[in-house]
Formats: sequence, C-alpha cells, structure tokens
Amino acid sequence: MVDVRNDGYDDRRVIAEKKGPGRTIAIVLIAILAIVGVLFATGFWKADVTGGDMPEVSVDGGALPKVDVDSKEVVVGTEEKTVDVPTIGVKDNGED
Repeated sequence: MVDVRNDGYDDRRVIAEKKGPGRTIAIVLIAILAIVGVLFATGFWKADVTGGDMPEVSVDGGALPKVDVDSKEVVVGTEEKTVDVPTIGVKDNGED
C-alpha cells in the first residue's frame, strides 16, 4: 500500500551535511605545519644536531654532581640614545 499526499508542498528535501572533527583536526595540523615551516625558514628554529654529546657527570657520595655543559652565550647590554621629543604648547583663546 502506498500513501500519496499532495499538500501543495514540493517534494524538495533539505540534506544537512554534518562535518566531523576530522576537518577541524586537519585545519589545526596544517596551521601547525605552516608555523613550523616559517620558524625553520626564518632561522628562528634550527635542526642543528651536531655535537649532541651527553654532558660529563661525576658524583661523590653526599655531594652535588659536577656537570660540564656548553650552552649558548647570551649578551645583554645597554646603549645610550638621544631622542628628540616634540614640545607641546597650549594656546589661550581668551574665553573663561
């Protein structure tokens, strides 16, 4: 048995396409890869793996270990500068 009704409406159907979490994860991964690529391209992040020796560590009973580590040198300093600052004036137009 077939039930046929004609209510004056079209037989159009709306299909809602649900997007799963895969699309969001893909967008996040692409963004992370782009950021990592920019960091490598600018030299901010380097994949320099040469000289990766383990530090020399020796321990005596009850004493703190002696560690020999070569780290990067951080240079911090100050520099004296002269900055021209504009002079700000106020005009009195005579109104009180």
